[in-house]
Amino acid sequence: MNRLIGIIPARSGSKGLEDKNIKILNGKPLIAYTIETALKSKVFDKLIVSTDSQEYAEISRFYGAEVPFLRPKYLSGDEAATNDVIVDIIERLEACGEKYDSLMILQPTSPLRRIEDIVNSINLLNEKSANAIISLCEMDHSPVYAGLIPEDLRIDGFIKKGISSRRQDLPRYYHPNGAIYLAKVNYFMEHRDLYQDKCYAYIMNKRNSIDIDDQFDFEFVEFIMKNSIKGE
Repeated sequence: MNRLIGIIPARSGSKGLEDKNIKILNGKPLIAYTIETALKSKVFDKLIVSTDSQEYAEISRFYGAEVPFLRPKYLSGDEAATNDVIVDIIERLEACGEKYDSLMILQPTSPLRRIEDIVNSINLLNEKSANAIISLCEMDHSPVYAGLIPEDLRIDGFIKKGISSRRQDLPRYYHPNGAIYLAKVNYFMEHRDLYQDKCYAYIMNKRNSIDIDDQFDFEFVEFIMKNSIKGE
């Protein structure tokens, strides 16, 4: 039987928005939305929060997640990579005799992620016999209209000639939205990466893809929640 572990990385503090992972959003700490959605999906054999904060741990346990240990200090700073955090978790759990076939990383900054998104990404992993699934969202603006700006701000030739000005004529570009990172454990532990081989995209709509990074994002999501605005 395929055993799946859900991992919610939630380091304390934040440069963009202080303690955003536990900031009260429409009546609940931000992290609560991810925990509750994951538990309601009923697909996880274990759901843990990885944090360096005792306060974050207590809040996470209150909403139903497990926090078997706190992060070591070397994985608690701004420079700590999520992949290194996941490797540490898997190794520590395996040392305690707990083994899992697949893992799903659920960032707490994606509170509009749906139960269906979690379930459908798992179905896609099985359908494609994939090693990894990553949630993506279509970009609002095509990168063909983007570029670097020099210090003197001069942008001669910034938009290349021959590029259509009609959006419908342009190719669609997508970016990872941070909501779902799903992978086979053996594959992840071998590569310490998700994009190596047989990695597929799970497409999410714009509304459910919002990733809270700053106060504007936070207030925008709260507005959506309070007004029950649905995505396409």
